[in-house]
Amino acid sequence: MLLSRVDRFPCSGDRCSECALSFPHSDHPPSPPGLELTKHPVEGFSAGLIDDDNVYEWEITIFGPPDTLYEGAFLRATLTFPQDFPLRPPKMKFLTEMWHPNIYKNGEVCISILHEPGADQYGFEDASERWLPVHGVESILISVISLLSADTPNTDSPANVDAAKEVREDIQGYRKKVRRLVRKSAEDCF
Repeated sequence: MLLSRVDRFPCSGDRCSECALSFPHSDHPPSPPGLELTKHPVEGFSAGLIDDDNVYEWEITIFGPPDTLYEGAFLRATLTFPQDFPLRPPKMKFLTEMWHPNIYKNGEVCISILHEPGADQYGFEDASERWLPVHGVESILISVISLLSADTPNTDSPANVDAAKEVREDIQGYRKKVRRLVRKSAEDCF
């Protein structure tokens, strides 16, 4: 990834004064993803490095949005950034068990903002809804919180077909299952 000097951390000597990582000045990595969160914190989640030496792996906790099906939840996830971020989107995967049409059974999040830039080969998304290099951690997490805040999830192009089917055929059963997982997430947290 080609970066201008402005896009790099202001380093002093062998250590970066911002992230306290040890890199020779000439080999300093690009500004890590999520830097905007330190300047403009957003309520509803916490985010941090899994390993202080790897700015490309983040652990996220989303606090269930109030007045939603997920209220009271503690949803743990990882956000993995590619080396060529921000040209390509990160991958988000819930570690907490989830039941949602737009989240694969293995926890991977399927939302437009996390899809590769360009036209959708299946025609479900406009290119403007997909990843753009101007997006950051904040916009991703706000999109995920918005996804979880919807009264009725979008079932048009589901990642979890079984959850989508349950939303369409038995919304009360779907809500009951989600509430059970929310309780479990809170119990697992403590």
